[in-house]
Amino acid sequence: MSPGRYLVTLALFALGAMAVPAHAATIQIVMENMVISPAEASAKVGDTIEWVNKDILAHTATAKNGDFDVTIAPKKAARSVLTKAGTVDYYCRFHPNMKAVLTITP
Repeated sequence: MSPGRYLVTLALFALGAMAVPAHAATIQIVMENMVISPAEASAKVGDTIEWVNKDILAHTATAKNGDFDVTIAPKKAARSVLTKAGTVDYYCRFHPNMKAVLTITP
């Protein structure tokens, strides 16, 4: 390979390495004392939500639009990966006064 082609090939590999997308994030949402915290959270498609239930009762994270419905046992955690952008109002089916909003961007 000629020196010129070698440099061009090396430059293309370097540019390709910089174009690698960022890793997905894990966002923790906690249910404690019958409250969802934070009440408003932001995430991106591909991110993981870690639902942490610190209460002695089971809870759910149930999207009003049907995008997700996760049951979290007492003193346990559950995870779900976000697949769709939008603003999602969600609540606990067992305790409907527990409400929150998740804004998911592309």
